[in-house]
Amino acid sequence: MKILVTGGCGFIGSHVVDAYVNRGHHVVVIDDLSTGDIRNLNPKAVFYEKNICHQEIEEIFKKEKFDLVNHHAAQINVRKSVDDPLYDAQVNIIGSLNVLNLSVQYGVKRFIFASSGGAVYGEPRQFPITEDIPLDPLSPYAVSKIATEKYLVTFARTHVFDYVILRYSNVYGPRQISKSEAGVVSIFINQILTKEKCIVFGAGNQTRDYVYVGDVVEANLSALDCVSGVFNIGTGVETSVNDMINMLSKITKQEVAYEHGAPRVGEVYRNALDCSKAKSTLTWSPTTPLLQGISKTFEYFSRLDEGAQKVSRS
Repeated sequence: MKILVTGGCGFIGSHVVDAYVNRGHHVVVIDDLSTGDIRNLNPKAVFYEKNICHQEIEEIFKKEKFDLVNHHAAQINVRKSVDDPLYDAQVNIIGSLNVLNLSVQYGVKRFIFASSGGAVYGEPRQFPITEDIPLDPLSPYAVSKIATEKYLVTFARTHVFDYVILRYSNVYGPRQISKSEAGVVSIFINQILTKEKCIVFGAGNQTRDYVYVGDVVEANLSALDCVSGVFNIGTGVETSVNDMINMLSKITKQEVAYEHGAPRVGEVYRNALDCSKAKSTLTWSPTTPLLQGISKTFEYFSRLDEGAQKVSRS
């Protein structure tokens, strides 16, 4: 198949590109490199440095004639969405609608959308969270993800094409951006490597469902030929921020220094996703234990840090 991956130089998107290329698919990447890194680009993928909000990407659709679109390009920062909801909506709603509209116009047969199971449900009373729980967004970021989901389902019904919505919990792993508040694992690891104190917002008892990027990639592979639908992609396990600090202390064999900061507006307090539907329909389940995944991630960033130090000394 010929597949477009938007955000294909980013954290999750670049791993998805690698997997699709390895499966023998012809992959095209659109990324404006605002948060993506050109070093993440698979050398076998065709690359266009473009913004999904711009109408000029129509020329790419016209030229490449995609069978499938995997849409990962996004504004990913909850804090930024609170501070600048117009920008968040421009990228996550208008940009997504531009990609979706062009997909319909140029005959794309299947559309995979990376949504946020960590944000769209808000603060439900039932855990783990199933896909049929009412959506209750607490941030503009969550609203933008829900809006795109609704557009996608409506377009799919109207124009008759397949769609898959993957609602990720908190994804972590190699290539995660440590300069964004969206990735607490990479942020903490970076702070440890630079000998800074880790900042724990609030009391640190808030929980997240951490899923390894390699497992998320497997879900994107399953999404290539499954039935249309919405699927939670997580582990169902709650891990507090304090637990994460303790885990990193165990991995690094040192006491991790940290301090508490003010709680973040717009962030949910608890999150854990029920992934039974993905297991039964996608034949997908997470296979990477959290301690193992965090260890792999720490090793990755440690190698980057050592490489940077060698360069600075030369």
